[in-house]
Order: sequence, then structure tokens, then C-alpha cells
Amino acid sequence: MKKKDLVFILCLAVFVALFVVVEPIKAWFLDWSGAKDWRNFVMAFLKFGILATIGECIGLRITQGVYNKKGFGILPRALVWGVLGTCISIAMGIFSQGTFGFLNKCGLDINPSTLTEESFGIRLLYAFSVSVLMNTFFAPVFMTIHKITDTHIGNTGGTLKGFFSPIPAKKIISEMDWQRQWSFVFMKTIPFFWYPAHTITFMLPKEYQVLFAALLGVALGVILSLANLKKSK
Repeated sequence: MKKKDLVFILCLAVFVALFVVVEPIKAWFLDWSGAKDWRNFVMAFLKFGILATIGECIGLRITQGVYNKKGFGILPRALVWGVLGTCISIAMGIFSQGTFGFLNKCGLDINPSTLTEESFGIRLLYAFSVSVLMNTFFAPVFMTIHKITDTHIGNTGGTLKGFFSPIPAKKIISEMDWQRQWSFVFMKTIPFFWYPAHTITFMLPKEYQVLFAALLGVALGVILSLANLKKSK
């Protein structure tokens, strides 16, 4: 482990500690995370914008030995993750509520107000159902959009000015490796990582769900980087 890794870990630990030890910051975090208004979307933007981008930086460190490099585009990536994170938060709300209707039609009489009183098995079934529905119908679109924006950031030198230029989506889509997108990203990461990971997410209290979802982005970034590194060797 090099000095820059120790510095990175120390800075990350201090940042996390602020939200755990400093009471005003902790109270603000919990208040905004549990809010049922626009503040919830702001927190989703910040959580994903910061944490998922950190995950990409760690992935870059694993594969190329640096946390940042020319053309990587930390700011555009953070902006994209913030927007996508807000969309994920919206999707989580839609699917978590809609799944009650689906399970009721399947003969299971549960609702949001009594879910916490149900047995562990029922709550696990609910969480798994939300995860499967959301990742089956929402995740492929989300992953494709992220791939398009990620490619655009790379093609425009990682600058904010370049990022805000028109995205040639048609060209990027036509040049994408759809075989890998389908066989690995869709058919492996969704059922083997996202289904179980988001099952855990929806077992958590609501104020922590979006945060945990963002942390999963960090974990997946590290896993994929290790897999790519092993493949290259």
C-alpha cells in the first residue's frame, strides 16, 4: 500500500466519521434522508454523486494505479451519478410501492403500514420482489444510459465543457459492445449481484436505503475492476 492510498483512506475515513460522530451533521443527514419532499432527491444526488464517483476512482486505482488521470472526468462523472442517483431514488419509491399491489394480486395481504409487523419471511419476500421487479424493468435502461454518458465523457476528454456538448447517442449505441452488455452486464450482474444486493437494500429502514444503494455502486466498481484486471492478466 502506497502513501497515496493511505492518504485516500484517511480522507475517506474522516469524511465518513463526520456523519457518524459530529451530531449536527448526523442529525442533518438523517433528517434530509428521511424527508418526504425535495430534500430526499437532493440527498440522493449527493450520495450517488460522491460515493459512486469514489467507486469509479477506486476502480481506476485498481486497474491503472491512479485515482485520477487526464480525461477521466471526475466532475462530469459525479454529475452523471448524481442525476442517475436521483432517478434510482425515484425508481426505488415507485417499485417499493407498486410491489404491494403485485403481491396483493398474488394473494398476499400486506401493505406499507403493516409491513414492519410482518414476519421476517414475508419482509424478505417483499424485499426480494421489489429488487427483482426494479432490476428487471429499470436496471437495463439505467445501465445503457450510464454506458452512453460514460462513453461520451471519455470521448470529450473528461471536461465539463465537452460533457455539455450534444451527446451523439445514435453513434455511441451503434458502436457499443452489445454482446458484453447483454451476456455480462444484463445476464450476470443483474441476477447474481443486483437481485440479492437490493434485496438487502429493501430490508433496511427507508432513510438508509438510498445510501446503501450508493455504497453498492462502490462495491460493484471494485468487483468489476478486479475482474477486468484478472482477465487482462
